[in-house]
Amino acid sequence: MAKHNETGIKGEQIAENFLLKKGYSILHRNWCFGKHEVDLIAEKDNTLIIIEVKTRSSLAFGFPEDAVTPKKQGYLKSATEAFLDQHPQYERIQFDIISIHVQRGETKEIMHFEDAFY
Repeated sequence: MAKHNETGIKGEQIAENFLLKKGYSILHRNWCFGKHEVDLIAEKDNTLIIIEVKTRSSLAFGFPEDAVTPKKQGYLKSATEAFLDQHPQYERIQFDIISIHVQRGETKEIMHFEDAFY
């Protein structure tokens, strides 16, 4: 497995643990709709939360959250619509980003951007 894939998987686990400690219920990890994948789908306070996790081992090319482009946001919205077709009980939806910086196997920073885009 490529190094960046390993970093991404590790980041998703870090994010899941982070959210569990904050009282979130994790409903799905790596939920797919066609070619699009949602890293984490969670629930808290009767709100469905779609979470994109971005992990970087270097900040040389910018902050991890900067990689959640409008195009990526569009993919997440499309996947969310498909998820809601299967799970129509959710009335409130929120899109979050979790940005993680790891270095030499150690988590340096976790930033949770709640309600990051619409």
